[in-house]
Amino acid sequence: MTAETSAPLGVAVIGAGYWGPNLIRNFRASPEWDLVAVCDLDTERAREVVGAQSEIEVTGDLAAVLARDDVAAVAIATPARTHRALAEQALRAGKHVLVEKPLADGVEAGRAMVELARHSGLVLMTDHTFCYTPAVQRIRELVEDGSLGEILFVDSVRINLGLVQPDVDVFWDLAPHDLSILDYVLPGGLQPVGVSAQGGDPLSAGKSCLGYLTLPLAGGAMAHVHVNWLSPTKIRQMVIGGSKRTLVWDDLNPQQRLSVFDRGVDLIQQSVDSADRRTASINYRLGDTWAPALPEREALGEMVREYAAAIREHRDPATDGDAGLRVLSVLEAAQTSLRAHGALVEVAAPAPVLEIVQ
Repeated sequence: MTAETSAPLGVAVIGAGYWGPNLIRNFRASPEWDLVAVCDLDTERAREVVGAQSEIEVTGDLAAVLARDDVAAVAIATPARTHRALAEQALRAGKHVLVEKPLADGVEAGRAMVELARHSGLVLMTDHTFCYTPAVQRIRELVEDGSLGEILFVDSVRINLGLVQPDVDVFWDLAPHDLSILDYVLPGGLQPVGVSAQGGDPLSAGKSCLGYLTLPLAGGAMAHVHVNWLSPTKIRQMVIGGSKRTLVWDDLNPQQRLSVFDRGVDLIQQSVDSADRRTASINYRLGDTWAPALPEREALGEMVREYAAAIREHRDPATDGDAGLRVLSVLEAAQTSLRAHGALVEVAAPAPVLEIVQ
């Protein structure tokens, strides 16, 4: 394997449907990678994506792809229910694996993938694409360096018209983006105290088409996620309120994606009056607003670079299998909450996956 050299790593993309073409384009453009094969049961569609004049192999035979010595890694862009079987087949063939979000269709399947990757000494990476955007990486820096202070609340909105998915509800389709961002930027990752989920199905589609997740966080902070397939307007916005400053991320505003407000509420005094009642004195801060400068680069380009770096450096990627498991744990707890009519459900933290010493 070429992990010790600077030569491009051979990669195959499995799945040329909705997300596969984006991966194909970025692997082809990256000097870190040599895209040698695309595997899809619909080979005609795959050939259209690759192009008639390309030397990249197009095939429906996954076993043949995994048998190639020049394939060091694969990227899986297929429905979530297929992720475990495909990832395990690739890992057993000695290939590093990148998996489209969500990592799997459940915690049990995701954990099996993580365990096999650790046992095999191979990289398992979750394609949490938004974590590689310049905006989210800058948000993480501002949280880490204390610019926002202690995190008090997060309010995230991801709504648009369609697409109603045939196999999953709106939580499993859209919420992984927001949950993966929270996992990436919050200190210690996504570790909510619990999850309360409310879903709506006004179309009688047999699944939630709009929904709300409420996630109490440690220390009294609160995160809220609104996802919706039915909105006539598209909104991609996140507000992160801190004890010092509040940040607003508007992903659909390329001129000013990030705004940091030196505004907020301070509890400046608390006392107990003669009737043993607590009273508070509130101070409202009305300071400046500034917009951090952001470079323009494609998130998927950064993601495939991180994938290559993790393989070459023998380390976990920034969005590893454990990150995927934390997101899956919240999604599963949300489904339990939906069945319990919105009750707060404890999120079972995935047990640590220990590295097996051979």
